[in-house]
Amino acid sequence: MKAKTLLGLREKSPLNEIKLKYKNLMKKWHPDKHKDDVAKATQMSMQINEAYEIILSYINSYEYSFDEEDIKKTSYSPAEWWHSKFGDK
Repeated sequence: MKAKTLLGLREKSPLNEIKLKYKNLMKKWHPDKHKDDVAKATQMSMQINEAYEIILSYINSYEYSFDEEDIKKTSYSPAEWWHSKFGDK
């Protein structure tokens, strides 16, 4: 995902990390800090904003399952997880 790469996010990133990466990139690429190349800084700022909006849209559209079986799967102990994946081998 291009937005994830642009913001420098890991495969799994919590919301506070996403916000921090966005904030730091916007500070870095703010046009006022790049008086020698305002056009490039403006373009980068626009791309960063767009990537952030895409990520937030994904987060806000994500649907959580409240199915009892799904909840059990996400709260397995390590031993239960191993057993669910590989059985009693």
